[in-house]
Amino acid sequence: MNILDDLKLQYKFGGIAMRIIYWNIAFFIIALIFFWPKFTGAFDYPSWLALSSDPQVFMFKPWTFLTYAFFHFDFWHLLFNMMVLNFASNLFMTYFTQKQYLGLYILSALFAGIIFALSFYFSNIYGSIVGASAAIMAILVATTTYSPLMNVRLFLFGNVKLWHITAVILVLDLVQFRSGNMGGHISHLAGAFFGFVYIKLLQNGTDLSLIITRILDFFSNLFRKSPKTPFKKVYRNYNKPTERTTSRIVTKDKTQQQIDEILDKISQSGYDCLTKEEKEFLIKAGK
Repeated sequence: MNILDDLKLQYKFGGIAMRIIYWNIAFFIIALIFFWPKFTGAFDYPSWLALSSDPQVFMFKPWTFLTYAFFHFDFWHLLFNMMVLNFASNLFMTYFTQKQYLGLYILSALFAGIIFALSFYFSNIYGSIVGASAAIMAILVATTTYSPLMNVRLFLFGNVKLWHITAVILVLDLVQFRSGNMGGHISHLAGAFFGFVYIKLLQNGTDLSLIITRILDFFSNLFRKSPKTPFKKVYRNYNKPTERTTSRIVTKDKTQQQIDEILDKISQSGYDCLTKEEKEFLIKAGK
């Protein structure tokens, strides 16, 4: 199995968290092609992708409240964010569903973008931001709020409580609040706040992620073709003896059962835990 097949399998069976990481990397590659400046080391994003705090810009480009969360300032910005996103996603998916994950990612990015734009506007500061950090903070804080005493094993540190890791990251954001990236830190803290509120509302029976789920389901059903009912021709029954055919149900069920077992293994331990034979089986089953 070559690398391309392996990447395809990870995207197909790795779940929504893996797909969002792929999307961030794909948008970074697109940015390399179209927005890489000649004389500086950072991207120069246009106002229709980055989120601006100028009302004359974001009021006419409302989609930027979401697009900014899929682009990054430079390679190191992307690398660090994707490492933390992968870490936080694995913890979040221990307790919650993929639809809740996607809903939280989108809603927290929108909320953090609004807080950034309003705070800069009322401070008479004009600037723009890109990056998935706000959504990542929401996912991390949401998991910490739900299970703060979860043990996490860190290299060189051993087992630590999840809330210790989250507290350190939040403190670093607060300490650097007045730095040159104040807009970024505002969005980080806004994302963290949203993650906390999301879990508290969920524990009280209100799942905010259903907003995104219902919107996506609506558009999915809107463009889905309704299956056509085939014309059925009725014949008289002359009690003609029918020939018995070999059933394929057993073979199909056995194959599907093996696929389900592999998918369960991916959901519990991740795609990387699969053996070479299991990966090759998924490739053949997907063709």
